Amino acid sequence: MEDVVFMPEEVQAMKTKDELLKIFSLKLRTILSKLRIDFDALQEIRLRINCPLIVNYNNKEYFVSENASLESNPSHGVMITKNEIKETMEYISNYSLYAFEEEIRQGFITINGGHRIGITGKTIIQEDSIKGMKHISYINVRLAHQVKGCADIVLPYLINDKTRGIYHTLIISPPKCGKTTLLRDIIRQISDGSSYLEGMNVGVVDERSEIGACYMGVPQNELGIRTDILDCCPKAKGMMMLIRSMSPQVIAVDEIGSREDLEAIDHVISCGCKLIATVHGSSIEDVKSKPILGELLQKKLFERYVILNNIKRIGHLEEIYDASGNRIYHSGY
Repeated sequence: MEDVVFMPEEVQAMKTKDELLKIFSLKLRTILSKLRIDFDALQEIRLRINCPLIVNYNNKEYFVSENASLESNPSHGVMITKNEIKETMEYISNYSLYAFEEEIRQGFITINGGHRIGITGKTIIQEDSIKGMKHISYINVRLAHQVKGCADIVLPYLINDKTRGIYHTLIISPPKCGKTTLLRDIIRQISDGSSYLEGMNVGVVDERSEIGACYMGVPQNELGIRTDILDCCPKAKGMMMLIRSMSPQVIAVDEIGSREDLEAIDHVISCGCKLIATVHGSSIEDVKSKPILGELLQKKLFERYVILNNIKRIGHLEEIYDASGNRIYHSGY
């Protein structure tokens, strides 16, 4: 009998599956282990008390049945009980929710592999701030995915040929269209360097643990050899901290939008540091129409605008514009 040889992507899929299954209750673990799907294409697993088990697979929603089939009818989905939620949380926290108290205040826990567990229930409020959470009844497991090389097309447009540095760049994308995935690979390639770009010191403010997907302080996604990460840190405060402490040449942040973000961005740029950021939106015009973000665009701080959508696939690169609004790339679709 010939030996079975697994390709690297198959090994990664098996690793992802093993990492995930062990966090669920025994009943759900048994059902999910029988799913005949590519776990690398699995995006979310949602548990809601007294509701059917839901997965988001290949950008489509399905209900998981008792016999491990994907169904479109919610009545065919296995019902999530209070015990399933309780047992799953025990496995997620290794029977010690107290150890994750700080993360729970922010509404999520990051586990080995970088997968993020969103949780909701009854919040405990003390002096106008969230102290903790109890009666957890809803769990959303968001799988960490990185797509190495997805920035290959974009990156040449972000490089200043004269200085061999990076342009201030804003990635504009509707939700779930791959902006964080693209940002992650841009960071990795800038940090590591390439044949046409020397490696640069990159500071990342990862407010929601989605870029680096840090677990116990160690990023589970590859962000390059010259990258420093502030995990679970507010963007505005984090940008200022990085400028003061790490001397970054580039700072990268995800989903800007507050007044504090705008003020921090002004400071970052005035210090001579390059900025790469993302924002929710469907076009430059859409972003301009938003009160705070519109001010940012009016100042013409950004030199490149990258527009993503999911018309053909998640993370489809539609257009790239320069600071003057001239289109320098168009996909043709």
